[in-house]
Amino acid sequence: MSKKELPSPELLRQLLRYEPDTGKLYWRERTSNRIKIGEEASTVNAYGYVVVGVLNHRLPAHRIAWAIYHNEWPTQEVDHINGDRSDNSIKNLRNVSPVQNKQNTKIYSTNTSGTHGVAYNKQNKNWRVRITVNKQIIEIGSFKNLDDAIVARKKAEAKYGFHPNHGKR
Repeated sequence: MSKKELPSPELLRQLLRYEPDTGKLYWRERTSNRIKIGEEASTVNAYGYVVVGVLNHRLPAHRIAWAIYHNEWPTQEVDHINGDRSDNSIKNLRNVSPVQNKQNTKIYSTNTSGTHGVAYNKQNKNWRVRITVNKQIIEIGSFKNLDDAIVARKKAEAKYGFHPNHGKR
């Protein structure tokens, strides 16, 4: 196996044990002196993702979990449905397009309205509502009342197939 080639799901199953209910990975075999059989095989990176060092690769645990459970590497992005990057239980993972993954993101900490795509326009003294679909910004409208703006945004999210968890903290 070359350095760039990913280990096969079969090889991963030989080296690691995956618990689908908890999302945890444990070593079955030693691949270095630091590894202890039965020990949890992961660390958390600076972005909050669980990662595993396997045969000269530093791989996201959610992709390993998918490969072991489904016997194939994911073909697209693996989304954490509940937004918790450390929850790699199989029920929390889905193989989705980048667009679908973007439609299930947490709200930014700097957001002041509490809803994606809703921002206060100080100049006009109203709430502007937008949504991005297929890299295109769609102007939904302007509203005097924040609640009306949020309702309009939620309707647009449903119309364009956003995940129900989109925008949760």
